Amino acid sequence: MKSILIVDDEDFFRDRLVRAFARRGYRAAGAADHGAAMTIIRSERPDLGVFDLKMPGKSGLDLLRDALGAHPEMEIIVLTGYGSIATAIDAVKAGALSYLAKPADVDDLLAAFARESTRAAAAPAPGEFTAPSLARTEWEHINRVLNDCGGNITAAAKRLDIHRRTLQRKLRKYPPRK
Repeated sequence: MKSILIVDDEDFFRDRLVRAFARRGYRAAGAADHGAAMTIIRSERPDLGVFDLKMPGKSGLDLLRDALGAHPEMEIIVLTGYGSIATAIDAVKAGALSYLAKPADVDDLLAAFARESTRAAAAPAPGEFTAPSLARTEWEHINRVLNDCGGNITAAAKRLDIHRRTLQRKLRKYPPRK
């Protein structure tokens, strides 16, 4: 039986994921912060991990680095409500298998774990790169600017030189897949 650790400071979201993974046959545990997560990682050594990026105290990236330092075989996916290309690169460089935007459900997470394990088996040749689509690049840039503005839509719209309502419409759309 595989084990998984869900780390998120939002109690409802974390508990929902823990219950959903348990119903699917996983030994699931949850933690609200870095300290509790590291205690579980050291004692139970879970196979998989889902870490929220933004948490009070130490961030999900700090937890990712510490978790892989304590248990290098652990496969980890980073979740965030503030997706940007910069944080995605940081997470992958730190050792995350994947980086998903919230809200993500169990099916999304299991698909990401499966996709990344198949991708690792059929890794592209060194030097191959698939550029993201223009729509995906725009989405990531908008979210990066919005994050830099502390979530202030008006300030982000001014920096992007677009109308505030246009920015709000773009933010209501789901991110492009590719």
